[in-house]
Amino acid sequence: MIELRTPAEIEAMRPAGRFVAETLATLRDETKVGTNLLAIDRRAHEMIRRAGAESCYIDYHPSFGASPFGKVICTSVNDAVLHGLPHDYAVKDGDLVSLDFAVSIDGWVADSAVSFVVGTPRDEDLWLIDTAERALDAAIAAATVGNRIGDISHAIAEVARSEGYSINTDFGGHGVGRVMHGDPHVPNDGKPNRGFPLRAGLVIALEPWFLGTTDRLVTDPDGWTLRSVDGSRGAHAEHTVAITDDGPIVLTDRSWLGVA
Repeated sequence: MIELRTPAEIEAMRPAGRFVAETLATLRDETKVGTNLLAIDRRAHEMIRRAGAESCYIDYHPSFGASPFGKVICTSVNDAVLHGLPHDYAVKDGDLVSLDFAVSIDGWVADSAVSFVVGTPRDEDLWLIDTAERALDAAIAAATVGNRIGDISHAIAEVARSEGYSINTDFGGHGVGRVMHGDPHVPNDGKPNRGFPLRAGLVIALEPWFLGTTDRLVTDPDGWTLRSVDGSRGAHAEHTVAITDDGPIVLTDRSWLGVA
């Protein structure tokens, strides 16, 4: 069921959005060569406790997951792009890291993801990340009253295809509110002027993600981590966005912290 939020409810979602933004900015800044993925999870867990927030991931067990996730953040590295289960791995120079994080504060959820390179970057990785971020910007710009879900999906796909990336539609954006994953589904490819009409009060997580040379995924033995079938690297960008009569509000915006 698609739910619309009142202006007061959207305001009530702001603390979760700000906390998610601040946590991702902190974790990105603290992730260096040698940082262990388990240490990232512990740090996120510590920040959750201090804020009085509630993890959306630790007990999360959808049909595609082998078991409850058991951690509070997704850490995907290099050819892993989604649902990366933190494990005993020390980040290396040049690794492409994606962090995906969602919490609930006072019963309201925010969800966001960021990708970055640790240490010495490859040009192709920086361009892949830049493309995902530009696709997210295009999706946000299309998230206006009077448009449809297909307009958002088409905006994402246009950016990806302009750079030669193919698109997987198995996983994409989704409604956000009292739960992390709700209706509507927002695929990363679609036709303009199709799908659910966008109305004021709709809150959605928009999340373009792309792989360097494929759109096909394989699941790790951990039952969660999704990797490219050909070993090419992936980038993921995500924000929680509220659609209003005055335009989209990015609830997980990090610009107030002085970072993108």
